[in-house]
Amino acid sequence: MAIQRMTQTALVRHLAESCEVNNKVARQFLDSLASLAIGEVKKNGVFVLPGIGRLVRQDRKARVGRNPATGESIKIPAKKVVKFRVAKAAKDSIVPPKKAK
Repeated sequence: MAIQRMTQTALVRHLAESCEVNNKVARQFLDSLASLAIGEVKKNGVFVLPGIGRLVRQDRKARVGRNPATGESIKIPAKKVVKFRVAKAAKDSIVPPKKAK
């Protein structure tokens, strides 16, 4: 059986129904939230979505790697990456922590 993931259209419909607004307003909310998150990460390096997690910009240092095909050493330049860190409350409600013995 294939796993059904929630599409953007389904998310918009669900938001519209639960907030008692039309689909256009729900889509505008999602678009606004996405652009706000991107802008905040660009400006401050972090965007927190309470109860869900945080979007964080990190700087990766330059390092030496290895080409897997030839085994040759290569220099990997420094770069910036974006990561999403799941909030502890969300993680614990999705995957309950193991009980210590």
